[in-house]
Amino acid sequence: MNPVAKVLIIAGVVLVIAGLLWQVGGRFFPLGRLPGDIVVEKPNFRFYFPIVTCIVISVVLSLISYLFRLFK
Repeated sequence: MNPVAKVLIIAGVVLVIAGLLWQVGGRFFPLGRLPGDIVVEKPNFRFYFPIVTCIVISVVLSLISYLFRLFK
């Protein structure tokens, strides 16, 4: 099988699993609504920037990447 096809299949499976975890895990861990996320609400306007959520996701993905490199 073509290596590009394998990468695309694995990426698709990972994205589906991440989406399912996000849906189910959203009930228990409120990603996107953490303290420190910026919300500006005015009449007919709402601006939302999840800065803390981005930092948490970045740290978790960095740790997972580090563990993969450590045990490879």
